[in-house]
Amino acid sequence: MTFALDPRLEADTVPLGDMALCRVLLMNDSRFPWLILVPRRAGLVEITDLTPSERRALFEEAALAADRLKLLTGAKKINIGALGNVVRQLHVHVVGRSETDAAWPGPVWGAGVAEPYDDPQPLLDRLRRALTPEVP
Repeated sequence: MTFALDPRLEADTVPLGDMALCRVLLMNDSRFPWLILVPRRAGLVEITDLTPSERRALFEEAALAADRLKLLTGAKKINIGALGNVVRQLHVHVVGRSETDAAWPGPVWGAGVAEPYDDPQPLLDRLRRALTPEVP
């Protein structure tokens, strides 16, 4: 079995790139700076389906994504979560939040209607640079 992205994740996101473990996606909703990390392993549903070293890698990649997202967008708070009630494939949401966003202080899920980016490329370029490990 090989890794394949769930069709719903594919439809709702813009591909950003790959980290060591995860495929990184930008949620195509300009109301929230929102990344989704999907471990590139087939058949994963729960975090406990990962090996201990993969769990550590997932946490580190989520922390890096959160740090960079906060820095680049000025988000006041970062929400990190792995729900999987709608899309069973293991994925982690990293969402930048602020008191002025469309869903504050509630969850982003089900809050209004997504507003796709007119042109996500400038944000994608900034995020790619920020998430690329620096070479010594």
